Amino acid sequence: MIMEHFDPRIDDYIAKAPAYAKPIITHIRTLIHHAVPNIVETVKWSHPHFDYKGPAFGMGAFKEHMGLNFWKSGLMDDPHHIFKESDGNAGSIGKIKSLADLPADDILIDYFRRAILLNEQGIKAAPRKAPAEKKELPVPDDLIAAFKTNTDAMQHFEKFSPSARREYLEWLEEAKSEATRAKRLETMIEWVSEGKNRHWKYKR
Repeated sequence: MIMEHFDPRIDDYIAKAPAYAKPIITHIRTLIHHAVPNIVETVKWSHPHFDYKGPAFGMGAFKEHMGLNFWKSGLMDDPHHIFKESDGNAGSIGKIKSLADLPADDILIDYFRRAILLNEQGIKAAPRKAPAEKKELPVPDDLIAAFKTNTDAMQHFEKFSPSARREYLEWLEEAKSEATRAKRLETMIEWVSEGKNRHWKYKR
C-alpha cells in the first residue's frame, strides 16, 4: 500500500466513530486500497472519501448504522444485487451494522474495481434533473366570487408566492363535502385578507 495515499484524518474519524463502526470502516478501507492501490483518501462533508481520477467511494458512520456509497452505482452492473434503493444515510448497499452485513470480500473488491474503471474511462454520471415546476392551479369559481366581495384578500393572494397560493388552493380542493369547503373558503378569505399564509399558525 502507498502510505502517502492514506489520510490521517480518516484515522481520527475511525478513532471517534461508534464502537460497532470501527472494524467495519477499517475493513472497507483495507479492501479499497487492496482493490485500487492508487486510491487517494480524503475527507468531504466530514466523512471519509476515496478518489481516483474522480470521486469513487464514501463512507459515513452514524449512531446505529453506517453507509458505503459508490458514486456511480447507477452506472454499474450489479451481478450480485448488492445495491439497494436509496434510504437516507444508508448508502449504496443499505444500512451496515456489522461486518456480517457486508458482501463477501471478493465481491466488494470486484465492485470497487468496476467503479474505478468507469472513472478511468471518463464516464460521468448523468446530472440530476431539476424537479419539474408544478403548474399553477386554476382559481375556482367560488373563490373568485369571494374575492369580489373582499378585494384586500384578492390583493394579498396575488402577492403570495406560487407555493403559498397552491397550499390554499389544494386545501380547498381536498374538502370532502360542500359544508367543509364553504367553511374552509370562509377561513381562507379571513386569513388571506390579513396577509397570512395557509400554515401561519405554525410559523414563528
